[in-house]
Amino acid sequence: MAPVREVPRVSPPAPATERNLSLPPVTQDVRRKRPPLLSFLLRMDTLRQIGRVVSLLALDFVGLFGAILVALSVKAAILDDWDLAGQVQEALDNVSFAYLVTVLLFARSGLYASRGERPGLPAVVACLFQVTVVALIYAVVSGQEFQSYYLFYGSLAFGILIISGLRFAYEKLTGAVLRAAGYQRRAVLVGSGQHIDDVAHALSDSHSSVNVIGFVALHARPDNGLVSLGELSDLGTILEDQRIDEVIIADPEFPQEQAVDLVDTCHRRGVRVKIAPSTMEILMQQAEFVPGEAVPLFELRPPVFDGFDFFLKRTFDLIGSALLLILLSPVLLCITLAVRLTSKGPVLYRSTRPGIGGHPFGCLKFRTMYKDADQRQADLESLNEASGALFKIRDDPRMTPVGRILRKHSLDELPQLINVLRGQMSLVGPRPLPLRDYERLEDWHRKRYLVLPGITGLWQVSGRSDLEFDDLVRLDFLYLERWSVFLDLVILLKTVPAVLFRRGAF
Repeated sequence: MAPVREVPRVSPPAPATERNLSLPPVTQDVRRKRPPLLSFLLRMDTLRQIGRVVSLLALDFVGLFGAILVALSVKAAILDDWDLAGQVQEALDNVSFAYLVTVLLFARSGLYASRGERPGLPAVVACLFQVTVVALIYAVVSGQEFQSYYLFYGSLAFGILIISGLRFAYEKLTGAVLRAAGYQRRAVLVGSGQHIDDVAHALSDSHSSVNVIGFVALHARPDNGLVSLGELSDLGTILEDQRIDEVIIADPEFPQEQAVDLVDTCHRRGVRVKIAPSTMEILMQQAEFVPGEAVPLFELRPPVFDGFDFFLKRTFDLIGSALLLILLSPVLLCITLAVRLTSKGPVLYRSTRPGIGGHPFGCLKFRTMYKDADQRQADLESLNEASGALFKIRDDPRMTPVGRILRKHSLDELPQLINVLRGQMSLVGPRPLPLRDYERLEDWHRKRYLVLPGITGLWQVSGRSDLEFDDLVRLDFLYLERWSVFLDLVILLKTVPAVLFRRGAF
């Protein structure tokens, strides 16, 4: 007689009422409503995904081939050795390996992902730098000889311009087509009252393709015109009935246990989950895993520029500040004469300000105030119109007539290009504050002094003096975590319309 094996008893599943979010029992992913092959053929979004990847691959090939060809053509024009057929053939000979590496690095960085997940142009620039390094190492190891290495850095420079330009045009064109077709990602906000208000307001102001259908509030319900879609326990039904594409968690203190169930509910229905960042999420962008510990630990390293990053940023600063000083020399001369002839005192004002690590330096500015301005500031503290540590008065009585014009257009900051050449400042970075403002900073504000201060920054292109001081500091943190040479270039370009149209400047 065969022995009888004891069958282990399986505990019944917990009733739905014992869970934060009730989930129907499923035996497979609910997104598989048809057999995989049939689903692949019938879903229109699959065809759109294929079209997106193929078009981006073609665009990148054209851009890379064009960059190599333009680099060779420029060299030929300088040497007066023009041979178009030979240059095209040489470009074809070099593009294959470079294109393979480019595609692999672009794919690794998510540059062929869907529109909502695709990173911006800084990722393109970073990948092209890596492609150049890999191609150069491969050429040296394989024994190829070059009269110069111009082909590499020339192709990199033109590749950044051409591929970034093509992708920018692609984003604009496809975005316009999708908007014309009525494409929007339907989203629901989940969180508490004030946080939902803030995120909804930010999305509406940014002309985002995200269409917020409504909200699910944990506690206090906001009164912002959005529709309350129900309770958190009804989320599964809400996702299906409202055909939701994204759930955005708009609460930095969202309960962990409920968050786990929320993510499970969304992923079972093919719905993406995104989190509106708080200060902690911004800090976690720089977290680095530390192996070998009993529990997973992530180290928050200081956001300093060192090694190759420092070399890139410092080179960018030196070249950029030297070129700007040369190009703007007529403007600098005119301002010098205007300041000298309209009021008594020196042309340049040396403002002592804390720099990197809090060490003071002489921040140069064109003088915009009368000579006794510093002595009169204490009497004007009650008229301060700025929040936090800042001191700003829209109609400051200490300002000279010429100084008022210079201040409105930020032209008084131009002598700081000399500070950049001296290594005391950077073209882009957190703005250095006067000693009076620095002494009023809270401890968490001082993280911005771990890098060189800048002439311009995200303050200048994101509302400037119209923002609350804590928001300005958070913008500095965001810049430090997301830095790239391309980001510096974008901020410099955006600074021009910001100062011309005087957004928030006083």
